[in-house]
Amino acid sequence: MEGTYHPDLEDRMLAETICSAVSVAGLGIAAITAYRKRFLSAARIAAYSLVPIGLVMTGAVEWLVDTAFSPVAWAGFGVLGAAWLLFLSTRAVERRRGGRKETTGGAEPGAVAPAASSPSRAVTAKPGTGKPAGEDFSDIEAILKKHGI
Repeated sequence: MEGTYHPDLEDRMLAETICSAVSVAGLGIAAITAYRKRFLSAARIAAYSLVPIGLVMTGAVEWLVDTAFSPVAWAGFGVLGAAWLLFLSTRAVERRRGGRKETTGGAEPGAVAPAASSPSRAVTAKPGTGKPAGEDFSDIEAILKKHGI
């Protein structure tokens, strides 16, 4: 079937040509760097420049070209982006709330750590003083006077 037009074949050939040219240019830069006696940098540049030709040889470029010109693939990337945004927004809300869980009926009265001491469980006034709970500071004043504060 000579003369049959294959747009995918042309796109793939263009991508493979560009990848090959990038690899050759990178290897040329690596050779110049090695000539200047910077062998570690030259080896690193050579490694990076071999990646595009390796992708062409494994078929990853063909897959990428098929994906780049596919509307279904772009819709899939849109769905992945939406999922990513939802994930980030829920994390941001969770951080803003400080990691606390929502309660439906307000704070529970028995929500105290089991090993908590008795003063942290409830602040009550001494019986018969007539003062509301939490306003008896005589113990604190005695401790501060004892330390000279």
